[in-house]
Amino acid sequence: MKGVSAISLGRLFLVLSLIAAGCDDPPVTEVPVDDADIASGGGTTVYDAGSNAFSTPAPNLSAESLEKHLAGDAEFEQVFVTPPATVNPGLGPTYNNVSCISCHPRDGRGRPPLPGEPLGSMLLRISLPGTGDHGGPLPVDGFGTQLQTKAVIGSIPEGDVLVSWTEEPGEYPDGTPYSLRRPSNVVTGSVPGGILVSARVAPAVFGLGLLEAVAEETILMNADEADMNGDGISGKANYAWNAESGQMEVGRFGWKASTPTLLQQSAGAYNEDMGVTTPYFPLEHCHGNTGCDTLANDPEVDDEILQTVGFYVQTLGVPARRNTDNPSVIQGKKIFAEIGCNGCHQAPLRTGSFPVGELSNQTIYPYTDLLLHDMGPDLADGRPDFLANGSEWRTAPLWGIGLTEVVSGHTYFLHDGRARSIEEAILWHGGEAGSSKERFRVLTREDRSALMNFLMSL
Repeated sequence: MKGVSAISLGRLFLVLSLIAAGCDDPPVTEVPVDDADIASGGGTTVYDAGSNAFSTPAPNLSAESLEKHLAGDAEFEQVFVTPPATVNPGLGPTYNNVSCISCHPRDGRGRPPLPGEPLGSMLLRISLPGTGDHGGPLPVDGFGTQLQTKAVIGSIPEGDVLVSWTEEPGEYPDGTPYSLRRPSNVVTGSVPGGILVSARVAPAVFGLGLLEAVAEETILMNADEADMNGDGISGKANYAWNAESGQMEVGRFGWKASTPTLLQQSAGAYNEDMGVTTPYFPLEHCHGNTGCDTLANDPEVDDEILQTVGFYVQTLGVPARRNTDNPSVIQGKKIFAEIGCNGCHQAPLRTGSFPVGELSNQTIYPYTDLLLHDMGPDLADGRPDFLANGSEWRTAPLWGIGLTEVVSGHTYFLHDGRARSIEEAILWHGGEAGSSKERFRVLTREDRSALMNFLMSL
């Protein structure tokens, strides 16, 4: 068992407080109508702007749900080791990290490695040209669809990644300079040549249960694949294979919306990130490769643990907006709409009826439409993923973005962490977002600052 962390102690205190108060029913948080978007997560909103802002359970959880959430929290932090250990065995034989929390510290964002660092909370998706089962990525024989850069004793890592950057200077029309950095990822090791590669940093995991609770018809209502309204935005839904139901369903999770449920997302992380098997994925990711684990101890994480971890991720609270009465923030919110950012980063959304009652029928402000959009050649990875082509990405939620540095200790954004600030992330936008990016570039310095202040309030 893991030691009790300061975060866990804080959550334990919350549990005891709720029980002592006889809080069997979810508390109701009243929010003034004019300030409704302060409550970014509806009833799940957390009014904490500190380092635990992404790690706090939703405040509307019943005592029973809160107990289950905390049990999932403990599992999310469990460190896996080499079998045949009696506690948390099953790591590897090749893997990327040893626990969920290692990639999502404080439930926040990962980052690319600093010079001289090994990969930590960034990984590489790999595949062959073409399509695999159900139209998904075509796995690399013996390697699967993810490069494992670490290995247990007696095994050899599949490879490594050398990350380097090229600075590309630019200038706003008003003469203000900026610089973007373009990544280069060179794969070493025994991986065959000619594969498709895509670097991915681990995203924050709070609020995902609310996104899962948004009804499919709500997502599809915003899709406009043929751009029938002529606004230059042609979002489309991805459809991905649901390993539990055995059918194609709307994808919601991952940088290309290639996973339909949080349970499958969690099982995939166990399997590909840690080499740990589950009832969802009972075979090792390296199945068929020489040296792959063939011990008869599968699954290494049972369905109860998987369900508990999934519930933990579903029921993390969403941090509230801040500084909403600041004139610059108010102006920035207006500019956000005027230059068209809300064409993809939409708010509000409404959740539907959901098995986790506390997530049902909530008005939320995630600033995403959960759809795929062509982001242009500069951000393209050239790697298809179900219906997502090589230049399409799911609209990233913006809630909590202003707390990234407070929680995660950095401000690296986009799928591969190339952007060192929100401003750089905007300047990388292209494709369907190209016109909004250009409108941003021609803003006055004061208006650019106001837009940044608005985004930092989320």
